[in-house]
Amino acid sequence: MSSNEFHRSGPLKDLTSYPLWLQRVVRETCADKARVVNHPVFAMMRDATLPAAMLRRFLTGVWLTIERFPQFMAMNLQKIQFGDSPGAQMARRYLIQNIRVEQKHADHWLAWAETSGLSLADLRDAKNCSEQQALAHWCWYISAQPSLAVGVAATNYAVEGATGEWSCVVCSKDAYEKSFPESRRVSAMRWLRVHAEYDDTHPWEALDIVATLMGNSPPPTEIDAIRTAVRASYSYMALALNGVLTAETAGVGRESDSKPELIRTQADSAKHARRRTAAERVVATV
Repeated sequence: MSSNEFHRSGPLKDLTSYPLWLQRVVRETCADKARVVNHPVFAMMRDATLPAAMLRRFLTGVWLTIERFPQFMAMNLQKIQFGDSPGAQMARRYLIQNIRVEQKHADHWLAWAETSGLSLADLRDAKNCSEQQALAHWCWYISAQPSLAVGVAATNYAVEGATGEWSCVVCSKDAYEKSFPESRRVSAMRWLRVHAEYDDTHPWEALDIVATLMGNSPPPTEIDAIRTAVRASYSYMALALNGVLTAETAGVGRESDSKPELIRTQADSAKHARRRTAAERVVATV
């Protein structure tokens, strides 16, 4: 084994089991992840105080990322040929195994949305959700880039890791679960509960793949690419959540016949243009 090759020998969920450069990347992006996990949207959801308009903005806007996540994984899978490096083979097994799992997660999200008064058509026809949908566009972009390690780090490590942690926040009390009719609670909470458990291991497996692909001492430019991609994923998640907080002030979520009425305003269009420009600057750094 060459000095640059990495084979984990310590526990999967112990950060010290990984190369020093990757430990630094994780620590340097902790504050970015914390802005997602500790976002007021999840605190209000946990306490069952999130306004209906904000919940609808969240469920409809994030749907694009949920529905397309198996595709992002498939895009990374296309970068691998059987018999490639050990890290690539780890990624191949991981991605093949979990693509079908992610499809089930889309079913669970739909069940959550339906219990919250939304239909599949509402999710598909979401309006005024550019901040939330930017996350899906970012995941698509980064998964289409040549680097397998960067794609896995940005999606399976960063997005899924933060998602598992904020799901734990929401599930840490039973207030939100009890806000649903008793007969619908299991299906309504399944997505959250599955992610609070499943994603506890999944991002660590992704981190192991990144370490094995990159080795003990990759070039600084490759380390920077991993760090930038992870940080960008957290930034897009935070952007999505900040947009959720504007749902009521933007006139989104007014109810008519118990269905959300989604209204795009000129102000929203202007904000979207500004945010798109900012997003392009982030992408240009990756």
